[in-house]
Amino acid sequence: MKNKNLYVITGGPGVGKTTLLKELEKHGYKTIPEEARRIIKEQIEINGNGLPWKNKELYGELMFKATLKTYFETLEKHPEQTVFFDRGILDTHCYFEMENIPITKEMKQITDQITYNNKVYILPPWQEIYETDTERKQTWEEALYTYNKMKETYQKHGYTVIEVPKLNTQNRAEFIIKQLNLK
Repeated sequence: MKNKNLYVITGGPGVGKTTLLKELEKHGYKTIPEEARRIIKEQIEINGNGLPWKNKELYGELMFKATLKTYFETLEKHPEQTVFFDRGILDTHCYFEMENIPITKEMKQITDQITYNNKVYILPPWQEIYETDTERKQTWEEALYTYNKMKETYQKHGYTVIEVPKLNTQNRAEFIIKQLNLK
C-alpha cells in the first residue's frame, strides 16, 4: 500500500525542484529537502570522500541512509499531513543503477518497502533555467539522461509519473495542488 499523503517531486538536476518545494511550503505544505545536496555540502566542509566526483559508492550509501532516515522521521512526525519530498528513495536507487553500483538484496528489499503516493511529479529538463554550481556539476546531457532514468525507474516500480509543465514556480505549484485536489 502506498503512503497516500507522501508525494515525491523528482527530475534531473537543475529543473527547479527546490524552488517549487519552497513555493509549496508558502502554500502551507510540509516539504522535505533533498538529502543529496546536504551530503555534498557536508562532505565538502569536512573534506570527505562521499562525493559523486570522488567516491560514488560512498556518496550513494550516504544518500540512501539519509533518505531512509528522513522518510521514517517524516512518517513519525507527520503521519496524516500532506508532505512533498525533494526526491525519494527511488532516486537513490536510480543513482546506483546509473552509476553501475551494485544494489544489495537488503537495499532492494528496503527500497521496495518504502512507498509514497502513487502519483510522482517529475519536472522536465529545461535548458533555459539549467545552471551548474559547486554541488551540481552535471552537464546538460547528463541532466537529460537523469530525467529519463528517473522517469523510467518510477514507472518500473508502479508509480504514475506526471510531468509538471514548464511554467513559472507559482503556476507549477498550483498545477500540483489542483492535480491533487488539495484546495
